[in-house]
Amino acid sequence: MWTWIRNVTRLTVKEFRSLLGDVPLMALIVFAFTVAIYTTAKGVKAEVANASVGIIDSDRSALSYRLRDAIRAPYFKAPVDVTHEEAGPALDRGDLIFVIDIPANFEADVLAGRTPAIQVRVDATAMTQAGLGVLYLNEIFLKELLDFFHQRGLESMLPTQAVIHLLFNPNNQSHWFTSIMLIVTNVTVLSIILVGAAVIREREHGTIEHLLVMPVRPSEIAMGKILANGGVILLASLLALWLVIHQWLQVPLAGSIWLFAAGAALYLFAVTSLGILLATTAASMPQFGLLAAPVYVVLYLLSGAATPVESMPLAIQDIVQISPTTQFVKLTQAVLYRGAGLDIVWPQLLAVAAAGVLFLALALHRFRSMLAKQG
Repeated sequence: MWTWIRNVTRLTVKEFRSLLGDVPLMALIVFAFTVAIYTTAKGVKAEVANASVGIIDSDRSALSYRLRDAIRAPYFKAPVDVTHEEAGPALDRGDLIFVIDIPANFEADVLAGRTPAIQVRVDATAMTQAGLGVLYLNEIFLKELLDFFHQRGLESMLPTQAVIHLLFNPNNQSHWFTSIMLIVTNVTVLSIILVGAAVIREREHGTIEHLLVMPVRPSEIAMGKILANGGVILLASLLALWLVIHQWLQVPLAGSIWLFAAGAALYLFAVTSLGILLATTAASMPQFGLLAAPVYVVLYLLSGAATPVESMPLAIQDIVQISPTTQFVKLTQAVLYRGAGLDIVWPQLLAVAAAGVLFLALALHRFRSMLAKQG
């Protein structure tokens, strides 16, 4: 056992030095956990923001101008006047997301008790903006019409009123969610790439033969790569979580960073083992890239980091529970968003650890076969 530990330590140091000497990979790690997180968190919004609006105002009345003036930033850009002929092509080109058509005699019909209709055409290719934007416009128009007639809303007539309290993200700021999920995303993709590249680099450079003549076992070689690459990514992710996300983006962290770090360490053990497994299957770096890309995409899209698992078909919900990425996303959200403790997230820790053991066993089996062929 002591010999195994000593050999793993030496191989880990060797791998660590090799990684530090690889300038492009180190630059990729720094970029992924700093600039990429900040720009994506600030640039990608799940809520409506700066949506473009065109308006066809055939009424030109006080009420139509009132509705127009109520469409304001930060949700919408200032409405621009368009004609019926211009509206369709503008939607087709993507210049406008919403086109609001207020008919002639709209105010007169409203005052006369008739029910004129406002048509809202929406470019639903901008799915989030379109879905939420229609709700926002409906709420804006309803409020302005009630104010125009000096009426109170239905809620004021009810004996009780609903008071909504949003937990964990009271202002619905999407970058609170996006930035932390980017940690999971970057940890996943970099773990697979770095450890897989380390295995293939040994084979392509011929240094695997040097290891074969040394008194080391395949498990020691694999563990050295897992510890070195996983350790660098773990340190980078924790620094990004505290400095970039908490300090720079001002995202509150509700739970224990150390509990998250323990979960991240187990998850890194699982995905780096998966990276070794994929690298032993591929014959070259291009093949490894082609193999790793779809594996990562499936893990990410079905993890709950992009869309909620609860919105997926029931069969898919059951299948993705075996994915360590899905379990790690659950753990991350529970700890960092909701302040969960070990008593709540221990099932996720156990599931990630079990997946890591399985991936490592398969990786070692393939790794031994690869070394035997090399020898």
